[in-house]
Amino acid sequence: MASQRSRTLVGLAGAFVTGMFIVGQARVNAELGAELGDGILAAVISFGLGLVLLLILVALLRPGRRGLRRVGSARRRGTLRSWQLLGGLGGALLVAGQGVTAHVLGTALFTVAVVAGQSSGGLVADRVGLGPAGPRATTPPRVVGALLMLGAVVLSVAPSISSDAPVALALVPLAAGLAIATQQALNGRVAAAAGGAGTQTGDGERDSFVASVLPAATINFVVGLIALVLAALVAVLVLGPPNPLPGAWYLYLGGPFGAIFIGLGAWVVGQVGVLLLSLGAVAGQVVGALVLDLVLPSAAGTPGVTTVLGALLTLVAAVVAAAPWPLRRRGDRERTADLPS
Repeated sequence: MASQRSRTLVGLAGAFVTGMFIVGQARVNAELGAELGDGILAAVISFGLGLVLLLILVALLRPGRRGLRRVGSARRRGTLRSWQLLGGLGGALLVAGQGVTAHVLGTALFTVAVVAGQSSGGLVADRVGLGPAGPRATTPPRVVGALLMLGAVVLSVAPSISSDAPVALALVPLAAGLAIATQQALNGRVAAAAGGAGTQTGDGERDSFVASVLPAATINFVVGLIALVLAALVAVLVLGPPNPLPGAWYLYLGGPFGAIFIGLGAWVVGQVGVLLLSLGAVAGQVVGALVLDLVLPSAAGTPGVTTVLGALLTLVAAVVAAAPWPLRRRGDRERTADLPS
């Protein structure tokens, strides 16, 4: 029980850090997209640089290459399906949705819709066993935590939500949130296959981490980059060529940030499941955005009281969702003995 609690706490901490890097990438990519006049091309550059970094690490680190070979073996054995390698499409859909609807809906409503999709998608993905740990029970604390998280985000962004926004367009970011939950589950599957889940390889703990994370992140970036390149070509044909590349070096940090949070998320989902990864990451995003706005205020100014309260509530929501729930019947206990609450 104690080891399970420690594993959950470590997983939630990792999910929170994942969210912080997501915020950093979003801020950098948004500025890069503004400089280029093309948000999708900015995402292509970000994905491309992240992929280059990951390929260099795979070439330099033997556990990473070993993990890629394990993924190939799992594909040949049929224990890893082709569609389970397509998690990167979730990230591509989110970025495309940002470019198509965020400026119309506003960032606030866009964020609420994405979080709604992530929370509901995380519950479903865990229940059907889409992630590497298999099915996880849908307990009352998990449902309440998901609802609290959505409420926290609504509270955080309420002052920015426009009543004139075409709410029907929110179906796009809602679908993107569902896709992100699916992406996290599938990346976890790839990480489990790459790390040789259930086998003794003789690797140290660090080597095992690298062997699982690097291949999952690399495959995610390859799939996402292909989808984004196709979308960028369409955008150039419709909107014309972008502006010249900006010279500020920090605008190109989105790729490394993305490599970190995709890789870390692929490991975390195996520890705590899709829902807790999603909720922990959302908490990290809200708190990270709050810190960024306090340290480096944007054009919108410093955050208000509701934003601060909403950020604190995200932390409460993640803790509530992670709370254990007793199994009442022996039959249920036997069927779900290895399923964390």
